Formats: sequence, structure tokens, C-alpha cells
Amino acid sequence: MAHYPPYISKWNPVEHRVFPHITRSLKGVILKSHDYVKELIENTRTLTGQEIKAHINKKSYKKGRKYSGNFKETRRIIFDDYLGKWNYRTIPGKT
Repeated sequence: MAHYPPYISKWNPVEHRVFPHITRSLKGVILKSHDYVKELIENTRTLTGQEIKAHINKKSYKKGRKYSGNFKETRRIIFDDYLGKWNYRTIPGKT
């Protein structure tokens, strides 16, 4: 499991370069469907000719999913050397 610290987006390097261009492409447009938004985003180009690819995630996630009460007691947690507070692995069966 790898988490990013609070207020940090894993997409920051991408966002800062292309987000203004995407915003400009969507300016004043009525967004009718997800596919239409995807098409508009993919038709966006930066001044240097950078193309943008978009993907619609159609996976649905269950709400209110609970973990078992003894989850922490039955797992071995190994913290990463880099950002150990945020990155870790869980392995079934404590040793």
C-alpha cells in the first residue's frame, strides 16, 4: 500500500502542465456525457503539441465496506524505508 502524504496529489506533475489547457478546452461547453468530456479532453493540445490521453474508469466501488475486527492482529505490517509512515505492505499471518 502506498499513500501520498496529505495535500499531495500523485498527478501533480501532469496537472500543472496540462490542466490549464484542458480547462480552456472545456470553457463554455455543456458537458452532456462522460464520453463527450473524454473526447474534449483528448482533443486538447498544448502549445508545444503535447497530446492528452483520457480513460474513463467504469469500475464501481462498494460503499461502507468494512474490514474484519482483527485485521491488524492477523497481519504482519512491513513499513517501507522511504516514507515509512505512508508506505507499507501487509502480509497474511503474523510471525
